[in-house]
Amino acid sequence: MSTVFDANDRSDHTKSLAFLDPNGGVSIQRYDTLKYKQFDKLTDKQLGFFWRPEEVDVLRDAKDFKDLSAYEQHIFTSNLKRQILLDSVQGRAPAVAFGPICSLPELETWITTWTFSETIHSRSYTHIIRNVYANPSKIFDEMMDIQEIVDCASDITDLYDKLITMNNQAALGMPVRPYEHKKALWLALMSVNILEGVRFYVSFACSWAFAELKKMEGNAKIIKFIARDENLHLASTQTLLKLLPKDDPDFEKIEVECRDQAIKLFDDAVTQEKKWAEYLFKDGSMIGLNYQLLAEYVEYIANKRMQAVGLGQPYPTKNNPLPWTNKWIAGAEVQVAPQETEISSYVIGGTKQDVSNDTFKGFSL
Repeated sequence: MSTVFDANDRSDHTKSLAFLDPNGGVSIQRYDTLKYKQFDKLTDKQLGFFWRPEEVDVLRDAKDFKDLSAYEQHIFTSNLKRQILLDSVQGRAPAVAFGPICSLPELETWITTWTFSETIHSRSYTHIIRNVYANPSKIFDEMMDIQEIVDCASDITDLYDKLITMNNQAALGMPVRPYEHKKALWLALMSVNILEGVRFYVSFACSWAFAELKKMEGNAKIIKFIARDENLHLASTQTLLKLLPKDDPDFEKIEVECRDQAIKLFDDAVTQEKKWAEYLFKDGSMIGLNYQLLAEYVEYIANKRMQAVGLGQPYPTKNNPLPWTNKWIAGAEVQVAPQETEISSYVIGGTKQDVSNDTFKGFSL
């Protein structure tokens, strides 16, 4: 029977599997002994990144928005709508999908912290919309009228939903084959890895391109904070995809078995991101940014993400076609004067975008 706490559990959690351990989930949340210190480190870093959207002044963005051309307003507003969708999913899905089948306290705490940080992103979009648009509700109400956003919603939730369905069946005592359950978990993690590592970046690049032109700088500052968080979430999914085959022999088989499907998930996402870029720039380009550059940027980002999880670099774009984005993504400190876009100080840091064997040096991956 499923329970939130098993008083009879006396097992050594450092010997538990990361997910779907036969002995059940987490009982005592203890952090004095950890099986995987990587996740405790990720939690500490995320907590150190804590920020509130209200601390970023976006009032000047309202004036900037009015001065944008019609097609620039289309680019800005459409990206904002799509980001709302992505973080609406992530603001609940990690905890709902991964939490119930997690078997380690440090991993459970990371998943909870990760999910909470995504809700800050969702709140930040409302903060932007309230200050930039005369009728904020119109933006939310029209969000799902864009077919490209509807298509994205279907793709990013499909594998989440399949895993959640199996979790629920297992919790109700219905027959679920453990190997198939683990396969559903693997594919959901791969899908989330792609979401965190690829699907945000067309929108990110557009936000930062506006700021490079000294427009919508408050929004760009918020997006930089969001990107910093997303890089941390990406580090966690990449870590899990590297760790699970060593944690559980079943995942070693699943990794090989699902390789082609994983590549297809990336390829589908790249195709969809290119279509999104085409939709954004259907009426005109920005100074320093156009459809072709964004299409190449998506390929460049996808190559990095695929290489990080052992899937090679299948796309022709090996170098960053938008090198100026590095300063927005990198872990350099963000220092903006209060009279500009930042009202109060933050604990600012950065995290590497992709996990390597040295990322958690001293820990066993």
